[in-house]
Amino acid sequence: MVLDMALEHDIYLFHQGNLRYSYKLMGAHLSEENGLQGVRFTVWAPNAVQISVVGLFNEWDGRCHPMRKVNDNGIWSTFIPGLDRGCLYKYEVLTKHGHIMLKSDPYAFSSELRPNTASVVDPLQYYDWKDDDWMLRRENRNMYESPMSIYELHLGSWKYIETEVFYTYREYADMVIPYVKEMGYTHIELLPLTEHPFDRSWGYQATGYYSVTSRYGSPDDLRYFVDQCHQNGIGVILDWVPGHFCKDQHGLRRFDGEPLYEYANPAKAEKTQWGTLTFDFGRNEVQSFLISNAIYWLKEYHIDGLRVDAVASMLYLDFGKEDSNDWEPNEYGGRENLEAVAFIKKMNEAIFEEVPDVLMMAEESTAWPLVSAPTYLGGLGFNYKWNMGWMNDMLKYMEMDPVHRKYHHNLITFSLFYAFSENFVLPISHDEVVHGKKSLLNKMPGDYWQKFANLRAFLAYMYAHPGKKLLFMGSEFGQFDEWKDLEDLDWELLEYDSHASTQQYMKQLHHLYHDHPALWELDHDEKGFEWIDANNYEQSIISFIRSSRYAHDQLVVVCNFTPNVYHDYKIGVPQAGVYEEVFSSDATDFGGSGQTNGLDLTTCDAPWQSQQQHITMTIPPLAVSFLKRVSATTVREGNV
Repeated sequence: MVLDMALEHDIYLFHQGNLRYSYKLMGAHLSEENGLQGVRFTVWAPNAVQISVVGLFNEWDGRCHPMRKVNDNGIWSTFIPGLDRGCLYKYEVLTKHGHIMLKSDPYAFSSELRPNTASVVDPLQYYDWKDDDWMLRRENRNMYESPMSIYELHLGSWKYIETEVFYTYREYADMVIPYVKEMGYTHIELLPLTEHPFDRSWGYQATGYYSVTSRYGSPDDLRYFVDQCHQNGIGVILDWVPGHFCKDQHGLRRFDGEPLYEYANPAKAEKTQWGTLTFDFGRNEVQSFLISNAIYWLKEYHIDGLRVDAVASMLYLDFGKEDSNDWEPNEYGGRENLEAVAFIKKMNEAIFEEVPDVLMMAEESTAWPLVSAPTYLGGLGFNYKWNMGWMNDMLKYMEMDPVHRKYHHNLITFSLFYAFSENFVLPISHDEVVHGKKSLLNKMPGDYWQKFANLRAFLAYMYAHPGKKLLFMGSEFGQFDEWKDLEDLDWELLEYDSHASTQQYMKQLHHLYHDHPALWELDHDEKGFEWIDANNYEQSIISFIRSSRYAHDQLVVVCNFTPNVYHDYKIGVPQAGVYEEVFSSDATDFGGSGQTNGLDLTTCDAPWQSQQQHITMTIPPLAVSFLKRVSATTVREGNV
């Protein structure tokens, strides 16, 4: 094979770990060569003795279409005339041990429907995008000072036709998008859509990193889904799993008979708790594979951001390994995977150079510093981090009987000590409502009414707390059962008042959220939050101020995490005038008790709780009240 200079340069960059669009070099591509139409196949397999392309077109006979080695670093390639879009194929790999394996293409853009595992020839550039307006707005949008409320979604269990029989991406677009838009979410986050063999892995154990799972249709069907989201003003975030891959024989494991994509050292390769293998982050070709893969989803599918799964499992050599004999320290004696740290920084730098207006969200569960800081400041280079500490503390607190909450008051206040150390997303994800953890509603203590009241209070506090928001599907209408990944959501619950009211509550909470920049404009700035009273543990009441960039644009938030009602309760407020309760989670429309503040609340000119004036109000049970100054009138005289 004669290489032109451009191709030689791409191959050089691939082996250096710097080919950001390696999917345009590798894999199966329609092309015309010597006047013939066909498919060019290219694969990296340095340890193979011989590789052939096999498929229905040659009756899976490896003698028909052997590949030629392009260079000494293990790139193989061949052109097969007469093949077209939709062609099924695999690579037949002869190892140095004399074994023959059939492997799916690591760079395939499409795959057969499981349980079949062949790759499918599918070109990139057929889809006609119609989301130019969205992409232009995205380019000019300040994501940090904008509202962001994410609906985390597993397509196959949102709604299905029957067990393991799903709608298509296009059909889901027609159902999901109107619902998400009506509910007021700004983004959808999709659990991984890379091809995977086992439904119950939810896509987190993949075999086809460039291949859209065929469970729901074709690559263009997914593009249609994203396109329709954008045309309806909804962003799309994709769960992405660069930390590990599954061991299925047709996948990446020992791709050419030897460890290739995974570490050769089992102590670094094995993710024993998940039964998976860790990518070799120090290998240049693996870096090209993964960095290109991230860019591929962002560019070729117009994805607005990636939620990077299990970052802690990449950062730490001892992750999930309780026995010290199961892992080896780094060259300095530490537990950090230095190669993974360097890779993550390199990946984020490449992504933001290529696609600067996207979200890169780290699901990172430890205290690793500067996760969402730029690499030039010593950070990992993400622009968001999931706030797992807030999530764990709040769920632990909310699961307690209210009578015990006063002894654990710090759980609802501690997060404000570090709330501005990173750009945080507050996540209530699928992981918190599965595997016996109970649904969000069913975590709540008390009787039937109190469960719903606790849920409303928790969600209101979540939306008042600094940070962007993420909520897993079903929580928005109070699903009682935890997530059942082989069934669809319990939509029939909406026939009952409490669940229908909870769904209506989430709609109105989103209206409040969107309408008040104080709840999102300074999410990542200490100026956006001020405590009024963080210390009333006896009554489990906290109060604080959320502010926008404009001093007059503030909300006072009062949270009561007990079932007690308090009348004539004094709350310090930042500005003199008349306040109105603009939202209460205890409103009867939402199933609450109706202990709301329907009359205007006029300030008294007497200091209270570090503020220069105060109001007196009714504090509803298990509820959150949002107050806003509506006029600056002469204040009433009052006593401390």
